[in-house]
Amino acid sequence: MAADPAPDSPVLFAYDGSDHAKAAIEQAGRQLRTGRPAVVLTVWLPLQSIPFARLAVIPDEVAEAMDEAARETAAEGVELANAAGFDAEPLIEVGSAVWERIVQVADENDAAVVVIGSHGRSGVSYAAMGSVATAVAHHIKRPVLITRKA
Repeated sequence: MAADPAPDSPVLFAYDGSDHAKAAIEQAGRQLRTGRPAVVLTVWLPLQSIPFARLAVIPDEVAEAMDEAARETAAEGVELANAAGFDAEPLIEVGSAVWERIVQVADENDAAVVVIGSHGRSGVSYAAMGSVATAVAHHIKRPVLITRKA
């Protein structure tokens, strides 16, 4: 386990804009002490990380559009986190392993807790796509609040 974070350490919300991520922020507002700082992290995947796409030439405009979409998603998460009682700021990162960037950013920001929504995949979809929430929980040395949309 990581050393105890400082009392003013932020809550880290892993936010992808999904209904599950929105529900996780709402749940954190009910379960955690509000008024504390928060970081809303949106990680986007570069197209080059997708098999076969790395063979294509990706125009700069496409990367810029993806970055802008990530910024809009993070801004939406900040609004939700602030409405839930947190003092949130956005953070956009690029990474080919989303779970890995979440763990790294949590460590870099000395996060008190990581909040992430689970899509609840099982069976074939879990085997094919995996679970970011599961990977974060298995690799991080900080508390994690994983929620599922009811």
